[in-house]
Amino acid sequence: MDGDRSPDFVLRYLAEVEALAEEVLAGRQQIVALDQKRNQNREALRALSKELAGSEKVMVCFGSMFVQLPNAKTKEMLQKDQALLNEEIASLREELKAKVSRLLEAQGQPELKGYNLKPLGSEEMWFIKKVLDG
Repeated sequence: MDGDRSPDFVLRYLAEVEALAEEVLAGRQQIVALDQKRNQNREALRALSKELAGSEKVMVCFGSMFVQLPNAKTKEMLQKDQALLNEEIASLREELKAKVSRLLEAQGQPELKGYNLKPLGSEEMWFIKKVLDG
């Protein structure tokens, strides 16, 4: 029997593929959870700007207790949290791309085409528009 096709080899291969797939799923779940929190923050910021704009102080829930904080301080905290969430989600998405590539490689499938594309920056877009306009 060929050494590459032994039951031990097949079991190791399947375990590796399963572990990589679990990492991909866990990363996706983490992104979804952070995105939900980001959406809740966005709703809270909108409420502070529109509905509670005239209020000096607002009630904020931290875990299982409510605290009364100044409206401006609450907005500032939420905006900082939004920035951190955006950074963490972007970082997790980059990690997820690498995990998906490793999974596809382990399965012997070709790498996804266009998966690692990055959007053009504002300077690059300006240059392209200038070239196209003549």
